[in-house]
Amino acid sequence: MKTTDHQHPWVRLITAARGTPGLGEALAPYGFATRVVAQAFSAERIVGSLVERFALRAVGVAGLLALLSVAANYSVLASAEMRSSDDEALSVEEPALVLLGD
Repeated sequence: MKTTDHQHPWVRLITAARGTPGLGEALAPYGFATRVVAQAFSAERIVGSLVERFALRAVGVAGLLALLSVAANYSVLASAEMRSSDDEALSVEEPALVLLGD
């Protein structure tokens, strides 16, 4: 598109764009980045659901309960380990026969 008509809108637009002074580097004002980061961290987080809110706490509570149950039943577990060396502990009863009473 080569026009020599100086009244054509495209030619006038190009001429106006060439006549503007260069802006160079546009820098953000002093402290702008600090303000943006401060506002981002101060914004209130939106919680999706109750599960999301309490999931990490529930994992901690479940782990604590697992440790407490092992500690409470340690004596039973230790005695079962000692009995496992006996031949009597190796005999396994069939659960179906136990339930049917045969």
